[in-house]
Amino acid sequence: MRLTLPSRPLLVDPGASGLVAEIEAYLASLPAPARRPAPYICPMICPHGQVLQPWNAEHLPPRRTLRDRLARRAARPLPVSAAEHLRLTSRYLTQYGWLQGAMWDPAGRVCLLGAQAAVLGHGYGTAATVRTARAQLMEVLHSTGRPVSSPDQYNDRPTTRQSDVHRLLEHAALRAARLRL
Repeated sequence: MRLTLPSRPLLVDPGASGLVAEIEAYLASLPAPARRPAPYICPMICPHGQVLQPWNAEHLPPRRTLRDRLARRAARPLPVSAAEHLRLTSRYLTQYGWLQGAMWDPAGRVCLLGAQAAVLGHGYGTAATVRTARAQLMEVLHSTGRPVSSPDQYNDRPTTRQSDVHRLLEHAALRAARLRL
């Protein structure tokens, strides 16, 4: 059996067949794709009327001086109080997500200790600031009847939720501000 090709080319006109109109009607019937706005590139308004901001919006990041660049060293950390450190930690957890059982994961989520380390690593405060902030966390935990050996142990408890960690950070920040630490 021999296959023969037509002598003239086969011309297909999708417009004449109604195919284009059918595809356009189908696409118009689909729901609009759910898009996640890039909150820190193009701010959107949250239901409470505030513009979403990066976790460190209240504080400019540390800048390397000419002397720092010549010495090839990191910028000096910005001085922050223990209360500011705790608020920055809460905002960092809000932006990147909270985690239990590990300091961080590939998705960028962090535990309480990981968030404190990240805030310190971004140049806000010193190791002494973090120690003072952790002491305030322990004071709040013990004064509210949750005796643990460290804030990390509280973070990793199966009954602890992210809102509990934020509440703990806020209470410790208020206590540190009251004591001017």
